[in-house]
Amino acid sequence: MSKSIVIVDDHILFGQSLKEVINTYKEYEVLHLFKNGKELQDFLKKKLIVPDIVLLDVRMPILDGVATMEWLKSNFPSLKVLALTMASDENTLLKMLSYGCRGYLLKNIDLETLKIALDDVDKKGYYYNTLDVKENKENFKSDKSQLSNREKEFLKYVCTDLTYKEIANKMHLSPKTIDGYRESLFNKLNVKSRQGLAVYSVKHKFYDI
Repeated sequence: MSKSIVIVDDHILFGQSLKEVINTYKEYEVLHLFKNGKELQDFLKKKLIVPDIVLLDVRMPILDGVATMEWLKSNFPSLKVLALTMASDENTLLKMLSYGCRGYLLKNIDLETLKIALDDVDKKGYYYNTLDVKENKENFKSDKSQLSNREKEFLKYVCTDLTYKEIANKMHLSPKTIDGYRESLFNKLNVKSRQGLAVYSVKHKFYDI
């Protein structure tokens, strides 16, 4: 049976094109295409069908991606959502992840990456963007035992909108020490960006959404 998908994007041509591509995959079927988060809200409130995956644009009129994710966190926390974005806007994406978003896709992705992302979210629960993970994605490490207590504490803050300097103040450490934790985690977890750390943090429940 095909997994159901809902697309929420105010760029109708892009959304329609994305729908047509996804419907060529035998594993997935797009049920609806909405123009903003309010339309998704209205649909979900009826509780007739809860989709398996939602592809959610970050920037939309009426109700944008961040506000929609905040509402979903309270009302449909287990819903698997992938953010759609034109650019890797760190602060906005961190907010999306902090509300339970399972990863993000740039709108200029190729078809192979789109399929990989859908499969990862469906089967693994999360998708790590290739921009955030070092060369061999399959080497992504998730053994929490290799992390120090301070590194685990640091991971609690990476999903927030705090700067690294502000995180240092929270942890009563120097910015240089925080930079050291960040680089250590990049190597241990095989990631190369704060977004990659944030996805790991949410997935492994260091950050409580």
